[in-house]
Amino acid sequence: MQDFARLAAAFQYPTPDRLAELEQAAAGMESGSTKRQFRAFVAELEGLSLAEWEELHTRSLDLSPLFVPYVGWVTWGENYQRGEFMAEMKAALEFQGVPMNGELPDHLDPVLRYLAVADPPLPSLVEVFPAAVATMTKKLKETDNSSPYLYLLKAIGSAAESLKTPVGGAR
Repeated sequence: MQDFARLAAAFQYPTPDRLAELEQAAAGMESGSTKRQFRAFVAELEGLSLAEWEELHTRSLDLSPLFVPYVGWVTWGENYQRGEFMAEMKAALEFQGVPMNGELPDHLDPVLRYLAVADPPLPSLVEVFPAAVATMTKKLKETDNSSPYLYLLKAIGSAAESLKTPVGGAR
């Protein structure tokens, strides 16, 4: 579950030290698809200047984002179900002591950090998270098929596989 926290770090705004933090995060991951995809994301960032990375981050996630990094919005749009989900997520984040860092409670950053510490995580989140990430990935492929953030979303999608309950009910 710690891989979720490592993935969340990639949503923080780029700083001169952030790339080294992400490299360390990648090195600490368990082997597998999540690690491979996250390493590919970090490798893409290594080829960018800090200014280029800042622009990519802003273009991808902030101003008219290329994909919407909000689990509830991707799942339900702007309606009462998202509101209920965000209220539930906010309470769960507070209970686990996960700060939102200025984001809404359904943003990938706090959601991933929550998934790293919650045992078990909210069933409503587990139910929608893999499909929401798949939708985000599809949208980014449509808007910018060469974005390094595709690797990040694929890494998150791979990690989300661990949330699925196997046949028989036990995780």
